[in-house]
Amino acid sequence: MRILLIKLTTRLLILSSPTPTPPPTPPPTPADAGQEAVFGQDGDCVEQQDRDVDQRAEAKERERWVLEESFNIQATHDILTYGVPSPWAPQHPRLKFEQLYDHLEFPGAVPRTFIGSLLLSAVATPLVLWRKLSLPEQQVLVRAILGLLNAAALLYYTSRVRRAFGKSTAAWFLFFLASQFHVFYYASRTLPNMFAFAFSTLSLALLLPSPGTGLRQARLALYFLTLATVIFRSELSLLLVAEGLNLVIATAPVRWPLLVGRLFIPAVVSGLVVGLALTVGIDTYFWHPAPFPHFLRHPLWPELAAFLSNVFPEDGVGASAWGTSPWHWYFTSALPRLVLNPVLIPLWFYNLVTPRRNEALNILSPALVYTGLYSLLAHKETRFMFPLIPSITLLAALAASQMSIASGRSRVAGLAKLVIVATTFITALVAHGILLPLSAFTYPGAHSLASLHSLSAIYAPQRQIKVHLTNLALQTGITRFLEMPAPKSPLVILAGSPDGQYPTIGTGSTLWKYDKSDNSTDGGVYNNHSFWDQFDYVIVENPEHALPIGGWDVVDKIAGLGRRPVVLGPSTGRGTLMLGDGSMRREKDGIARLLEDIYGQISPSLAAWATSAYAVVHDVLREGFGGRCPSLTGGYWLHWEPEWKLYVLKRSQR
Repeated sequence: MRILLIKLTTRLLILSSPTPTPPPTPPPTPADAGQEAVFGQDGDCVEQQDRDVDQRAEAKERERWVLEESFNIQATHDILTYGVPSPWAPQHPRLKFEQLYDHLEFPGAVPRTFIGSLLLSAVATPLVLWRKLSLPEQQVLVRAILGLLNAAALLYYTSRVRRAFGKSTAAWFLFFLASQFHVFYYASRTLPNMFAFAFSTLSLALLLPSPGTGLRQARLALYFLTLATVIFRSELSLLLVAEGLNLVIATAPVRWPLLVGRLFIPAVVSGLVVGLALTVGIDTYFWHPAPFPHFLRHPLWPELAAFLSNVFPEDGVGASAWGTSPWHWYFTSALPRLVLNPVLIPLWFYNLVTPRRNEALNILSPALVYTGLYSLLAHKETRFMFPLIPSITLLAALAASQMSIASGRSRVAGLAKLVIVATTFITALVAHGILLPLSAFTYPGAHSLASLHSLSAIYAPQRQIKVHLTNLALQTGITRFLEMPAPKSPLVILAGSPDGQYPTIGTGSTLWKYDKSDNSTDGGVYNNHSFWDQFDYVIVENPEHALPIGGWDVVDKIAGLGRRPVVLGPSTGRGTLMLGDGSMRREKDGIARLLEDIYGQISPSLAAWATSAYAVVHDVLREGFGGRCPSLTGGYWLHWEPEWKLYVLKRSQR
């Protein structure tokens, strides 16, 4: 099972990596979609205005975590590529930072820590030098390192589960974990949450009631939680409080002074001291570079700055500006989506009537306290619940293990066990066969940049190519790892003779420059003619941004995942089958085209199988075997298809 989890993690983190692959098949125009061209034209569909509101809300949420993820991946690139300027060097370190690094030009709303990027770079550097990896390969390596670090933490947690509750519970834990989506999709993503995930998982593992667990291991657990709170994610302080309260409640009052003196104070104080020394020392230098010790005149604690900006903002809005959710959202939406299988949710509370009641309460209580405290904040995100993934999965595993024991003497328990196994397999199929491939379809930015680099080889060589990248492109996979590296020597071309006797000779490489100006923050530069005159290519989400000013040719269009699925009513797109004879066969609908694009990147035969399987499901459920039976969905269906996301434009030569 350990080997299986490692293989799954490695495979899936690479699958979800935004390293460019050939662009997906473009979606057809509505006129080419047969009867599906009527989608969205009547009251059976969600109104366009409502969909636009949803899309804007999703875009704001995506922008928030993309900014945090982007910072870490860009910082890792800069450290791997340019090294770290020495604070003792004769040249002022700020010159190198401003010249080569990304963070001073694009600092983001609040400063972030460089410690995670330094750790990834330190581990990756020997492999990069040994194998002479290209920049895209370095990005895959960096993400693989982070993913495997989180996988190792989960495997250690599994070993502690085995010691505490036995092999059966550990096997169920891995079984449920392998069926989830979020843990695989996010394990290798360079979000601060995923750097903290390894620490929180390790801490929760040390707090499990396994034989030999004592003050030493509890002290180490609280130390790691404090360290992760100080460096990576301040909200882990809530988990620290929750676990601390649980330890206090589980200890006799007469031993509370011992608990404070030998557990809480040493763990928290040492975590604070070490964490502050690391983050203030390292991050102050990176954000306020100066020779040693002058950079320490303006000490910086990034996570404190982020906490104050979100909770006590100057504008009075803070994190709420990114959207708010009702108080119960974590309980009713986020946590159920993390386990994915709804059958597992009742198992959390089934433990309360089993012999494992006390152990389950020790796991459930801190999770409820953490979630309850976090629910007081209006702004909510699923990723804030990631530290609880091991705990809520273990709760389900404990109940399943008890049910498995009871299945030998109870038919009801045996049936329940079969339902759990069957639904978990289905959940795994959905997570790894649909959601993960679908998530890889959400990176049109990476595809567009790869397409641009390929297309540029068709045209006459240039000494320098300047490209403008808009926000959507930058938020959907473009990183500095995917940019063309600076040439070792400039491009020099000696023209050949007109008769071809002497061929054209070239040496060196093209210098690529990438512009990331933002229209909303840079004074509306898109309306300035001279702004567009400086570029050879642009990647935009709407070609009208560039076409009215100067001459541009659309050289490629990149498709991506469309908006949310639209519910079609009984009168929309009905009457024919997706499988059947020629007179009855309809065009492929949006979901069929989406499946074709997703799985076509893996294998054409797999794409054909997926679309055929979907056609059978559609014809049986919606069309009732071609009208021979009533529609099992009442005629309702979902419509979801690829749509054009980005356009690659080249300056016209006319």
